[in-house]
Amino acid sequence: MVYDTYAMYLCEWYRTREQDRRHTLTIFRNFLSKNRLMITHHVVILLVLVPVTQRLRGELGDFFVGCIFTAELSTPFVSLGRVLIQLKQQHTLLYKVNGILTLTTFLSCRILLFPFMYWSYGHQQRLSLFQVPFRIPLFCNMANAVLIAPQIYWFSLLCKKAARLFDTPPAGKDG
Repeated sequence: MVYDTYAMYLCEWYRTREQDRRHTLTIFRNFLSKNRLMITHHVVILLVLVPVTQRLRGELGDFFVGCIFTAELSTPFVSLGRVLIQLKQQHTLLYKVNGILTLTTFLSCRILLFPFMYWSYGHQQRLSLFQVPFRIPLFCNMANAVLIAPQIYWFSLLCKKAARLFDTPPAGKDG
């Protein structure tokens, strides 16, 4: 989490430093204001979710904690996309293939992960997928809702960006 935030700041610093030679403190303040949601996400994970999953849950939920960490499998593709943008390589095949991999891993590792966890629990307890939310503690459902909400939002942003990338303008008519 610290690495992700620091890497995001470095990208911002390198990008804006060359534009107008602003002071580092100004760049940092702009970074904080432009990335408030993402920074909040990383701070909450670092200061709340990691201690809870590592200490306060005791011996419960190893499978679910492992599943949540699976969400990070999409991060290299998201990061590569940012690097390719900074290198102005949005027109390349690598950028498009990476975009497809980003969407695929984000969907499977950050969105479909939640129904999979419910299905797995139901399978182990001999419950249908639809019975699971009513048989697990309310705080588990609430925690999953808090975790999946930003994932759905970010996935919608990725889909919009992908639609723009693959939406080629129609060829002009000659004549």
